[in-house]
Amino acid sequence: MIIHLFAEILLPLPLPGTFTYQIPLFLQDQVIEGVRVLVPFGKRKLITGVVKHTHEQAPSHYEPKEILDVLDLFPSITSRQLRFFEWVAQYYSCSEGEVLQAALPSGLKLNSESFLELHPEFEDFESLSAQEMVLATVLKDNTISFEEAAKVLKRSSAHPVVKSLLEKKAIILYEQVKEKYKHKTEKRVRLISTVIVENQLQAWFEKLEKTPKQLEVLLAFLRLVPVLNKPELNAIGIDKKTLLGESISESSLKTLIKQGLMEEYNFVTDRLNFDFTHAEAPDLSDPQQKALDKIFTLKEEKKTVLLQGVTGSGKTEIYINLIKKELEQGRQALLLVPEIALTTQLMNRLAKFFGKEMGIYHSKFSDNERVEIWNNILNEKTKFIVGVRSSIFLPFTDLGLIIVDEEHESSYKQQDPAPRYNARDSALYLASMYNAFTVLGSATPSLDSYYNAHLGKYGWVELTERYGDATLPAVTVIDMKREKKFKTEQLGFSSVLIKEIQETLKANKQVIIFQNRRGYAPVLECQDCAHVSQCPHCAVSLTVHAYKHELRCHYCGYSESIPPGCKVCGSTHLSTQGTGTEKIEEDLKQLFPETNVIRMDQDTTRSKNGFQRIITAFQNKEAGIMVGTQMVTKGLDFEDVELVGIYHADRMWNFPDFRSVERSFQTLVQVSGRAGRKSQQGKVLIQTYDVKHPLFKWTNTNDYNGFANEELHDRQMMHYPPFSRLIKLVVKGQDKLLTLKASKLLAGELRQHLKDATILGPEAPAIDRIRNYYIQDILIKLERNNREVPLNKQIISLKAKDITSSKEYRNIYITIDVDPLL
Repeated sequence: MIIHLFAEILLPLPLPGTFTYQIPLFLQDQVIEGVRVLVPFGKRKLITGVVKHTHEQAPSHYEPKEILDVLDLFPSITSRQLRFFEWVAQYYSCSEGEVLQAALPSGLKLNSESFLELHPEFEDFESLSAQEMVLATVLKDNTISFEEAAKVLKRSSAHPVVKSLLEKKAIILYEQVKEKYKHKTEKRVRLISTVIVENQLQAWFEKLEKTPKQLEVLLAFLRLVPVLNKPELNAIGIDKKTLLGESISESSLKTLIKQGLMEEYNFVTDRLNFDFTHAEAPDLSDPQQKALDKIFTLKEEKKTVLLQGVTGSGKTEIYINLIKKELEQGRQALLLVPEIALTTQLMNRLAKFFGKEMGIYHSKFSDNERVEIWNNILNEKTKFIVGVRSSIFLPFTDLGLIIVDEEHESSYKQQDPAPRYNARDSALYLASMYNAFTVLGSATPSLDSYYNAHLGKYGWVELTERYGDATLPAVTVIDMKREKKFKTEQLGFSSVLIKEIQETLKANKQVIIFQNRRGYAPVLECQDCAHVSQCPHCAVSLTVHAYKHELRCHYCGYSESIPPGCKVCGSTHLSTQGTGTEKIEEDLKQLFPETNVIRMDQDTTRSKNGFQRIITAFQNKEAGIMVGTQMVTKGLDFEDVELVGIYHADRMWNFPDFRSVERSFQTLVQVSGRAGRKSQQGKVLIQTYDVKHPLFKWTNTNDYNGFANEELHDRQMMHYPPFSRLIKLVVKGQDKLLTLKASKLLAGELRQHLKDATILGPEAPAIDRIRNYYIQDILIKLERNNREVPLNKQIISLKAKDITSSKEYRNIYITIDVDPLL
């Protein structure tokens, strides 16, 4: 009796649940949990899915399609990963398909591409329009993709022309699967195996005596690959380029290959290699050793420890010892970092200790490189990963340790698209699945983690001293109102900061200037009519980028050339308002013409090696001053930086957000921590128009605990996290009034159905239109330990779906953001 089997397939699409497919008899042994399969989806599309489980229950209400092919010999996704994807989807109120889309590298997601070819029986070319004739003419001799058809027609989309040709039966449209991942190979050379096995080398030496160039090829090979002593080395042979680098003739090598002495073959190799030797774990200072010992003690009773160490206290050295211990026990380790910038210096330091056991995972790597890391983790070839937030989705087999460095950073939270997960919080659940230990490290922990440590939920270890002879920098607050009043500032720099920069450069030391705004200036304004250039798609002014002579929107990417005059009144009297990093770089070059100035922001680090290039240049003292945005605050360590200047501190906390003060404190302390990390005490100068701001009471003395306790008191009074849980709903639509109406309806439904919840809004955010979509926000406060939270999330999802699936609101979009940053 034939038993028909079915599989539940998870597809990387924003659709709920799994899809049932029938397993063909010839594939039944291969379709198991976690393998990738190729399945038809929709009318024509082929897509990669992942098998969640198999069963014998045929769908009752439709005829299932068949799985077309199995793409893996062994599962690419582990059972633990599938359970983790399920948890992420449930906690963050999204679909498992959206989690799979975020988790899988593009190289593991095969999709089909539409191709066009001329119908062999079509002859009525006279009936075709001019554009149809252009495409048909090309198709007479070529098969082209749908995308290529658009280029041929010089249109943004070829759809109307292709549709018409299909209706006239002039062309055939079919799908073909694109293979995205390709192994990297290198040409290698080795002796034919029989030469080694049958001891034929002596005969070959005699044969080649009369052809010295060919003999030299053989001798060079034997020098580089000592097969006489170790015959097993011949299997791998040697890279062809290396052999030719021995000044031998390529034609002579080809002759030996033809004669049957040697062979050339393609060797599959890794794209990512770290040729570093293993070093011993670094020596620890007494405070570091005590902290490490305490962590090991706490590990016996706590699953999570908060390591709170001042900037420059040497947390990385403790990380290295923790990772080394875990690898010695045969388990895997994950070190999460918030930004790619952090991986640059960390990679160089960590690779010295872990060599080829270490891998790096982030978005600037190519698809092929990320697939190789994925496979190396799955096959346990790579034991230790340094990576950004998406690294939590890697296929670990025996994860023993997760370290979240700079755990307070907002970069750990994904904003768009779904899943809108926080990698730090998700890592805690991931660790529980593997019975792994988690260390959260920061000089300025998030108030959530600090509060959990004080409750005793986490272990808590403090490092209050900098490593070695280094001391914390001296912080000075500069009154810019006074500088303006007495006209002592130049180009936005106070006289005090200018003097300190001069003295620092004179001492052959380096300076970092921080301004959390990229571009040249945020506003281009007409001096005659006060018109400000606005983005046509967003409710925000266009930022001036002088280097490219353009105005650019930092929300949707729209750009236009800087106009010669005002678009409203025609006046040529245009002026910039405000200051970005590009303008500061220009001003510093004017103030210090003898000094090289470099800039680190999103505009200068777009390329794969952009961070490395800038960091290396500054490390090698090719520049005396670095200007940067938030990037310069995150874990960078330059031993000659003795001065940090904060250009305009006030704009950091002037946001309608309950976390703005916390973020401002963290930023000020973190950027200050770049100064004086060796024996010489550094200096930090903060320019502000509000010297009496309460934040300076804590930053000037680096008193995190004092700040945290006061801020927690305020949070408790206002019932904000960590004393409550938040869910933010964002309602978007291209019709302003309809968007408002939908958001009011949703808020009303939630007030009626949610238990013990506070519903705030709807309310338009500060920027209430982005990419031509109007926005309304609804904020939901839930009790921290409310057992109804999972049920409330289900209610929220259902009510949102009810609205968007109705005819009136079919063009309204609602996103759910659990634990939002705001």
